[in-house]
Amino acid sequence: MNVINPATGNQIETYEDEDITEAKAALDTATDAFDSWRTRPLREREELLSDVADILGERKQKYAELMTREMGKPISQAKAEVEKCEWLCNHYAEHADAYLADEYHPSPAGSAVKTSYEPLGTVLAVMPWNFPFWQVFRFAAPYLTAGNVGILKHASNVPGCALAIEEIFRDAGYPEGVFQSLLLPSSSVEDLLADDRVKAATLTGSGPAGRAIASTAGEHLKKTVLELGGSDPFVVLDDADLDAAAETGAWARNQNGGQSCIAGKRFIVHDAIYDEFIDRLIDEFDALTVGDPMDEDTDVGPQARADLMEELHEQVTESVDAGATVELGGEPLDREGAFYPPTILTDVPEGCPADAEELFGPVASVYRVADEEDAITKANDTEFGLGASIWTEDRERGERLTHEIDAGCVYVNQLVKSDPRVPFGGVKESGYGRELSEIGIQEFVNRKTIWVE
Repeated sequence: MNVINPATGNQIETYEDEDITEAKAALDTATDAFDSWRTRPLREREELLSDVADILGERKQKYAELMTREMGKPISQAKAEVEKCEWLCNHYAEHADAYLADEYHPSPAGSAVKTSYEPLGTVLAVMPWNFPFWQVFRFAAPYLTAGNVGILKHASNVPGCALAIEEIFRDAGYPEGVFQSLLLPSSSVEDLLADDRVKAATLTGSGPAGRAIASTAGEHLKKTVLELGGSDPFVVLDDADLDAAAETGAWARNQNGGQSCIAGKRFIVHDAIYDEFIDRLIDEFDALTVGDPMDEDTDVGPQARADLMEELHEQVTESVDAGATVELGGEPLDREGAFYPPTILTDVPEGCPADAEELFGPVASVYRVADEEDAITKANDTEFGLGASIWTEDRERGERLTHEIDAGCVYVNQLVKSDPRVPFGGVKESGYGRELSEIGIQEFVNRKTIWVE
C-alpha cells in the first residue's frame, strides 16, 4: 500500500499488504482471545476503554497529523476528530454497564425472567478513509466493551491510521487478539466474512460495498450493520434565520472537504427567501480558506485522492452540461495537490449527477421551491435516507416536518451530526442498523432470554 499525501501528490510511506492466509491466522488469535475476553468483568473492560480515552488525549497531535498526511483533513478538524473519539470512549466507559444491564420482565409468581446481553464473538469492520479514527472507534468502543473482539479492514489509503488504532488498544492494555488491524485488499473481505469464526460485520462505505457485504453475510446468516451513502437535504424555510442557516450550511457542506455521508448536500430553499439566502450562502462559501491542511487556519484541504477529485469534477461537468449554473467554484484549483474549491450549483436539472448522485466533495446543489409541501417532496426525492436538516424559527413547525422526511435522523436548526448519546444510522439506500448510544452497543449481542423457575 503506497500512501500518497493528497496535498502534495508525493508518496510518503509504503506498507506491505497482508494476504488471506495472514487474515485466517488473525482469526485464530481473535477466537482464542474471545474465550477469555467475554468473561472479563464489564467494569474491567470499561476501565480499559477509559485508558484508551486517556491515550487519545495524550497523543492527539500525533494522530491528527497522521490523518492529515494520509487523507488531507485540515489539522484543526483532525484534532477535533481525535477529541470526539476520546469523548466516545469516555461515554461508553461510563455508561456501558447501564446499557448492558439485565432487563427483567413480568413473570409468574416464583419465577424470574430477564434478557441478558451477551457478546457474539469476532466482529469484522470494513471502514472508510474520510473519518479514519472516528469511524473505527464508533464500532470498536461499544462492541469491544460488550465483550466482542474486532478485526478491522481499513481503507487502503489510511494504513497508518489502521495500525495506530491497533497500537492504541495494545498500549491501553487490551489482551492480544481483542483488536487487530489487517492491511488487506478489498478482494479478501468476502472470504473473511464467509469464515465461520466471523460472527457479524459492520461496514461504512458505498452502496455497492454494502450490498456485497449484506449478500455474503446473508448467505451465511450473519448479522450486519451498514452505514452507506447520503444525499442529505438542507431545507431552508421562509421563516428561517438566514444568517445562521447560511453559516451552518457552508460548514455542513464543506467540513472535511465535503467528504462526509451526512454533509448537507442538497439545499432546498423556499422561494420567498431564495435570492437573499443564495447571496449569503455564496458569501459564506467564498470566505472559506482553502489551503495547506497542516495550517491551523485552513478550512478546506485537498480531496483525499486525486482520482476522487477527478470523479467529483466529472459529476460537476456533467451537471453543468445538463443545464446547472455554477455560482461559485466549479474547477479544480491550479496548484499542487488534489484541491477542489467550495462550489455552488443552482438551476440543477432533475436526473443530472448533482441531483441524483452523491457528490462526495465540497459541492452544494441548490433548489428553489414554492412552498413547504414542495420542500418536503424535494427532500424525499432521493434514494438515500441518512440525515436531513430543517431551518425554521417555528420549532413546532420544524418538529412536525421531521416526521415527513424519510431519513434516519433529522435536525432542526442544526447540522446533521453523530453523537455518542443518540442512535445513528439511515434508511432506504443509506443502510440499516444503528450505531452509538444504547441501541448501538446492543446491535452485536445475543439478547438472551433467561427464565428461572
